[in-house]
Amino acid sequence: MTLASTGKKGVTAEDAEGADTPIDVDAISSQTNTVLGQEMGTTTRAEMDRQVPAIAHHLNRLLREDLGADDDSEVRSLLRRGTRLVDLTNRPTAETPAFGTYLYLRDVALLTRRLLWVYAERNGLDAP
Repeated sequence: MTLASTGKKGVTAEDAEGADTPIDVDAISSQTNTVLGQEMGTTTRAEMDRQVPAIAHHLNRLLREDLGADDDSEVRSLLRRGTRLVDLTNRPTAETPAFGTYLYLRDVALLTRRLLWVYAERNGLDAP
């Protein structure tokens, strides 16, 4: 599990590969756009299942960044929510109904976007 509540970097097995690569704002924006553009009635469960690891990976990467949690209670709250979402015990499984997987993807994508905005602001980047 990532130590996100303090804004300090931690590494999970899922993210050990590529942990030193910079945050790719464009890739994360694109991934969240893809997830948020999906409609429940036209997206297959298999397609949603393929999206879960990628979107969770992006969120997990942002959770390891210094986003100013020491000075901002709202950021701390976002990081706590993110940590809960990426926890493997909270991710959808084969037994999760399609609607539950759909909601999970949307929750992760929306939170990832919010943290990406915080990251961009803190690093003087153009807003995603």
